[in-house]
Amino acid sequence: MSDALNYLVKARPDAVGHYFAFLKACGKHLDPKTRDLISIITKVHAQTERGFKQYLGRALRDGVTPMEVLDALLMAFPALGLAKIVWAVDIILAMDLPEFQPAALGAEGTWHDVMPTKGVKAGSVQRVDCDGRGLFVYKDAKGWRVYDSRCPHQTTNIPHLALQGTTLTCPKHQWQFDIRSGECIAKGTSPLRQWPTKVEKGRLFARW
Repeated sequence: MSDALNYLVKARPDAVGHYFAFLKACGKHLDPKTRDLISIITKVHAQTERGFKQYLGRALRDGVTPMEVLDALLMAFPALGLAKIVWAVDIILAMDLPEFQPAALGAEGTWHDVMPTKGVKAGSVQRVDCDGRGLFVYKDAKGWRVYDSRCPHQTTNIPHLALQGTTLTCPKHQWQFDIRSGECIAKGTSPLRQWPTKVEKGRLFARW
């Protein structure tokens, strides 16, 4: 919500309150994901970047998939037009969200050279930067796991200091993850984004 709306809610709750009550009532028969997608479309139509980012994040937290977001944008083509859809996708790309990466959407993606494999012991964890992306790399007896360093909650970039043993804690809202599996073990419900890996000629590669 904008600063102006926040001001009006405080200054004139008798008037503005009716508007928000109307919005709440007119969507009561819709499930949360549908409401989220409609909210996204309205922000794209108005080209309100801050609101679009806010409602996109809310939609993803409510379980809306990236493909559902893209489908909603494309289905709204007659109302939005191509220019506004491209505007929205440009913002999504600039946000660099892990779930919107080609590999996460089932596309082939690109293999990136992450690090050498020589001398890395089983059970070790490293945080590395690769082609502009932060990664946590975990090795065990079965192989390698490479995770995006951003929390799935609000895409906070988690630093190496947030790792204690095998528990990774996001500093913003204390979501905790088991680095051995990527699963969320406290506060939240979504796991870390894990990228496909391969080893070639003594180098570890990840695809996104």
